[in-house]
Amino acid sequence: QVQLVESGGGLVQAGGSLRLSCAASGGTFSRYAMGWFRQTPGKEREFVAAITGRGVSAYYADSVKGRFTISRDNAANMAYLQMNSLKAEDTAVYYCAGRGEAYIGVRAPAYDYWGQGTQVTVSS
Repeated sequence: QVQLVESGGGLVQAGGSLRLSCAASGGTFSRYAMGWFRQTPGKEREFVAAITGRGVSAYYADSVKGRFTISRDNAANMAYLQMNSLKAEDTAVYYCAGRGEAYIGVRAPAYDYWGQGTQVTVSS
């Protein structure tokens, strides 16, 4: 059973940066594609970014392209989301997700494992 724990959320001013971390335990980390999703009250969970098992390919939502960078360190069983030029509309609970195969998925149902989420609040 894979367990995921996010950290790094917080309050930041618009234009600022945050780096989210996701610590994974259980399973063989490099076999799992990893994704980041976000959710605000009353809305569905939204895809943000994903990266393949070996970290060769990444994919981003249009809303974050050029501002966010997803990465992973398979030796440390860690995934990251570097968020730059943050906007008020980036405010959400951010979730780390693991998919039971190495290829990227962009829909929440494609992911098998989820963290509990970390709050990111961007003040304007």
